[in-house]
Amino acid sequence: MKLYLDPGHGGSDPGAQGNGLREKDIVLDIALRIRSILVNHYENVEVRMSRTSDISKSLAERTNEANTWNADYFLSIHANAFNGTARGYEDYIHSSLSDSSTTAQYRDHMHAEITKVNQLPNRGKKKANFHVLRETTMPALLTENGFIDNPEDAALMKDSTWRQQVAQGHVNGLANAFNLQRKPNDSVTYKVIAGSFTSRENAEKRVAYLNSRNIESFISTTTVSGETRYRVQAGAFSSRENAEKRLQEVKNAGIEDAFILSDNNSTQDDQGQVQSGYSIVGQTFQSPEQMDQYVKEINPNAIKLGYYYLTFGDYYGIRGDVAFAQAIHETNFFRFTGVVQPSQNNFAGIGATDSDNPGASFATPRDGVLAHIQHLFAYASTEPLPDKYPLVDPRFNLVNRGSATTWTALNGKWAVPGDNYGQLILEIYDRMIQSTIAKLENIREELEES
Repeated sequence: MKLYLDPGHGGSDPGAQGNGLREKDIVLDIALRIRSILVNHYENVEVRMSRTSDISKSLAERTNEANTWNADYFLSIHANAFNGTARGYEDYIHSSLSDSSTTAQYRDHMHAEITKVNQLPNRGKKKANFHVLRETTMPALLTENGFIDNPEDAALMKDSTWRQQVAQGHVNGLANAFNLQRKPNDSVTYKVIAGSFTSRENAEKRVAYLNSRNIESFISTTTVSGETRYRVQAGAFSSRENAEKRLQEVKNAGIEDAFILSDNNSTQDDQGQVQSGYSIVGQTFQSPEQMDQYVKEINPNAIKLGYYYLTFGDYYGIRGDVAFAQAIHETNFFRFTGVVQPSQNNFAGIGATDSDNPGASFATPRDGVLAHIQHLFAYASTEPLPDKYPLVDPRFNLVNRGSATTWTALNGKWAVPGDNYGQLILEIYDRMIQSTIAKLENIREELEES
């Protein structure tokens, strides 16, 4: 597949501006990430970009290049602006095309995957007479990734993790639309992070302490919500099991806020796609307050469910906090922008297929979470269901018991085709962990400075 990738604007044309950001910078960063993921992790993909730096380029030059190159797809990345109050994601194909056209079908894949992960209100699929859609001889799509003049959208744009997630959403859509195949032996590294600090001095103190306990570590830098953080890394492993052993050593040394970060070796540091086969069965690490606080940062009106995910997760031996991340993915941060409605209390999309079949309904939020955990238990275990609570999952007995013991094994089972379903859940979980760690470190540093 030959992709012509077009970061909008550039050079003397900054594009939309707002909240200290310029569209040309944001979209270039996202496009470069798209190219990196595709080239490093997918077979038989060629990517040509209209620009890879801050240069001026006319619209005609862009479409002429794509046409001369005989690209299979033209993808133009943009950000929006209006009056400071508008929010959300939307995408465009040319106004002359029908909803059944090949271009529209490709767009359906793109739209579905991008809106799963971008944390933005979905403004829908649209059509327009834009030059890059009209003058291209191949299917073309223009995506508008949030409103740069809106404070909420801009806060997301400033976060490198969000930009990576948006890039991954575009790649997931391309992979589905063009049936792209991942490269064999696409390896994963599990990093043990023993602290994340805004102060390099505090990070150096942590390294010295770990070294005194015969645990080698070093400092790496990353950006979280536009802020430079100094991470103390205490090892990197190709095996999750070995990483968990090191994690326990670090915690035994008194570092309770250590965590594992899953990172694909070929992507940028601390921004890789999660490929972990992390077990569904296991301990819940996040507290109810931490889970609820994370989701309310994105959706202040989200229902509080952390207590139920911890309680039922612990009882059934299911990782309740990862299940909570799955619920976030299924409901778009409990905004219910898909076919399932809030009144159904169906946080896992159990039985939902389309607007004609929105799936199961549960009497209370508590029952909805219980059904979710029971459904995971059915996939992850062949043991009889413990009988403390009644069976409320209507599809428990339809599951091939024990057929998915890891989150990535849910791909193609819980969601169809769902090639990256488990990976997306784990990416949300990693972001939730990172958010918690950042808050804990900020509190610790405030106490040390007071």
